[in-house]
Amino acid sequence: MNYLDQFQDRNVVRGLADRIAQLTAGRAAPMTFMEVCGTHTMAISRYGIRSILPSQVRLISGPGCPVCVTPNSYIDRAVAMCRIPGIIITTFGDMMRVPGSSSSLMEQRAKGADIRTVYSPLDAMALAAKNRDRQVVFLGVGFETTAPAIAGSILTAARQGLDNYFVLASHKVMPKPMEILAADPELKIDGYICPAHVSAIIGGNAYRPLVENQHVPCVVTGFEPTDIMQGVEMLVRQVLEGVSRVEIQYSRVVSWDGNKKAQEIIAQVFTPCDAQWRGMGTIPGTGLEINDAYAAFDAQKAIPVEVEELQEHAGCLCGEILKGKIAPSDCPLFGTTCTPEAPVGACMVSSEGSCAAAYKYMN
Repeated sequence: MNYLDQFQDRNVVRGLADRIAQLTAGRAAPMTFMEVCGTHTMAISRYGIRSILPSQVRLISGPGCPVCVTPNSYIDRAVAMCRIPGIIITTFGDMMRVPGSSSSLMEQRAKGADIRTVYSPLDAMALAAKNRDRQVVFLGVGFETTAPAIAGSILTAARQGLDNYFVLASHKVMPKPMEILAADPELKIDGYICPAHVSAIIGGNAYRPLVENQHVPCVVTGFEPTDIMQGVEMLVRQVLEGVSRVEIQYSRVVSWDGNKKAQEIIAQVFTPCDAQWRGMGTIPGTGLEINDAYAAFDAQKAIPVEVEELQEHAGCLCGEILKGKIAPSDCPLFGTTCTPEAPVGACMVSSEGSCAAAYKYMN
């Protein structure tokens, strides 16, 4: 525990806060830094990072929660599939309560659909192996972080001849959405706290085009309070120096080239495609779909269903929150109609959602 304690040392954190305050003293214009990782979002709220930063430094949350950016249309397709007799839907827990256009997986399970929470795609594969007379669908939602494991499960299923295992893929990739948000004149993003889990896969070099095209500083930062504060200090120094570059604060985990093996596995099973992001619409080349060589494991192709007409929930501003244009508390439903016990939007459902973090820690 001693090693972890060093990254949570209050004196170190306050020392970093003092340094940031000294650096920004006398500056009138605020610096706006966006994090695009749900774990960062939760950590920033949990440790009260905003409360110890000077007024010149503003932290906002972006589209870093994979469950949150998954559109209603995906939930609607999963709901339609779970109504087919003999289908077993498997999913990570966060997806259970995300509202679709008219229902959720939790509601469908209460009505008798066979929907099971699993901890990994390997659990879903094991379920398929024990139930060869049934079709088992794993809901493959996530960024580059979870894509290798899900691609690996498809490769394993192919080797084992497990022809009743399917993946309903909805993977999305960074950092193209970050580039789009950096170009938004309303946001005026001065720097990015880059997603650490994603960066462990894609590497720090993946952000160089973002820096070159949008001239926005990027720092890959860890999740402990000292990590985040040091990352903020590094961003502040770049802004004050008038430079834009990629830096890796989280060097104990993240390298410049990333995890080559994981990248190879993703490329073997998936191919880039256009993807729909909640609040941002369709962004070319930011999705991963199962390629033709493994199409037999693609639930969308293998199990055709009629999906209901898409509907959005009136009053929910999750899309604007995901773009960093408003804070969770600015949504009229926040904390009243929409709570963790009765969520209206995905941002309140997921443990990594901005609204869930803001509600839990109220800062």
